[in-house]
Formats: sequence, structure tokens, C-alpha cells
Amino acid sequence: MAKQGGEKTAARGEQRGGARVSKKDQILSLFMSGITEVEDLAMITGSRPSYVGATLQDAGLKTGYFDLYTSSSHPMNVYSKFFAGQLGFKDEETARSSVEVLERLYGQFGLAGDRAGQHHALAMALTMYDRARWTGKAAEANIFRDWLMENLLEATESEGDGGDEEAEETAAGAARA
Repeated sequence: MAKQGGEKTAARGEQRGGARVSKKDQILSLFMSGITEVEDLAMITGSRPSYVGATLQDAGLKTGYFDLYTSSSHPMNVYSKFFAGQLGFKDEETARSSVEVLERLYGQFGLAGDRAGQHHALAMALTMYDRARWTGKAAEANIFRDWLMENLLEATESEGDGGDEEAEETAAGAARA
């Protein structure tokens, strides 16, 4: 008599013919069979969407997926290249060095009147804060949080100085879309 549970076990990736099928192999196989939504693949394989997205991007099957854990080696936009490989939170010294990079780029984008570049710097700081925080590195997270709060407060205080017409037009266009 055939074992009915064997098919279910194989579908979950635990065993096939005695060999374990990895989640990565499951994801790639399911994607190639036509299941292309990250959320669906994550649910079927019991994986996190960030793992599914990274697996598909590394295999060259999907581009444009980003979340908190997406590697900075996958460019999100034209600003990504400025931050790639420059930010980390391994220890407090690395976090402080990363904040120096953020500060330098934020300032350069500000001098150029590039609000989108400044926004990307803020988003990168928030990402690094969250990554450090959710991996149990509170001291490192606080270094990013402090820089982020300082710059958010500064931006809030200067909002009454006339604004940026180009940024306002871009935002208005995005709101209409």
C-alpha cells in the first residue's frame, strides 16, 4: 500500500526519493511552473517573502522586489549605487562609520537641491535602524535612530522656508497617478 503522506511531505520540501529538497529549489521550480507572485511562493513554501525575493533576484528571475532585508547590492533606484556596500551595523564603530556616509551623502544631495537623494538617505538610515533593531543590536540601532531623528527634526523645522517647487510638482504628479 502506497504511503499517502509521502506526497504531502515532498510538497513541503522535506524529502523526495530520500533526498531533502531545499526551499530555494522549491521556489525556483514553482516560479518556473508559473507561480510568480512572491507572496504566493512564500505561503506555499513556508518562507519569508524577503527570502523568496532574494532567491528569485539572485537567480535572475525577478527584478524590482525590495523589502527591509533586500541586499543593497540589488539597486532600487539611481541612488542605490551611492550606498551599496557602504553601510553596516556589525558593531558600534561600523554603525558610526555608516552614519558618516549617510551624513555626507545627505549633505551632498541637499547642496544639489536633490530632495529624492536626501529621501533615499533617510530611507537607508531607517532600513539600517530596523535591520540592527530586529537582529538584537540595540546600541547599533540607536546610532542610526539618533541620526535619523536629528535629520527628520531639521527637515520639519525648515519646512516653513518656502519649499522646493520641483519636489512639490513631482509629489503632486505622483498623487494624481
